[in-house]
Amino acid sequence: MSRRPEDAGRRGQLVRESARLFREKGYEGTSVRDIAAATGLQSGSWVYHFKTKQDILATVMEEGLQQALERIEAIGREDLPPRQIFRALLRTHLDTLLGPGQDFIPVLLYEWRSLEAPGRRRVVELQKRYEKVWDEVLGRLQRCGDWAGPTRLDRLFMFGALNWVAQWYRPGGTLDAAEIATEAERFFLRTPAFTGRRRGSKVAAKTTARAKRGRASKNN
Repeated sequence: MSRRPEDAGRRGQLVRESARLFREKGYEGTSVRDIAAATGLQSGSWVYHFKTKQDILATVMEEGLQQALERIEAIGREDLPPRQIFRALLRTHLDTLLGPGQDFIPVLLYEWRSLEAPGRRRVVELQKRYEKVWDEVLGRLQRCGDWAGPTRLDRLFMFGALNWVAQWYRPGGTLDAAEIATEAERFFLRTPAFTGRRRGSKVAAKTTARAKRGRASKNN
């Protein structure tokens, strides 16, 4: 039986607000009352959409991965040089981590231990599809000489570096997501140093400008 539009809208709101709360307060620190209050639901009425808080957590992770998969699988099908594919994947991955309201994947990264076995199995299948796209582009990069022969650890190192950005990134800081993606490409593919100097000059210019503004405000 199909859901009524208003039910689907309320379910989507519940998932989004739960993702935000899980990211801000942690899964264990978020109560069902917190979720109900954030969505305007009466305590207990959220069970119309989900049986347990575990079901909500699994859905947050699944929906985050599904959204990301739609984007990166479309990129992987494009007839583009490997470097361009890799560049687009980096940007998309960072957008998924850092974009406004993008709480789903950070919840997956930092609340994975809270997910119980039934939900974990479904999420793992989606993760495998996500990783397959990256494995294919790494293979293409290796064949054209832009990546040393991939090992089973390469992807782990790469995702470890990319995912940690969510810990230190601050909106409105020196770098935005697009600039971080460019720096990530330079780092992973060892782009010639002159590209790094151009990027470094841009970052340095921003830093200098901010410092000058700070000194001017002190002198006024």
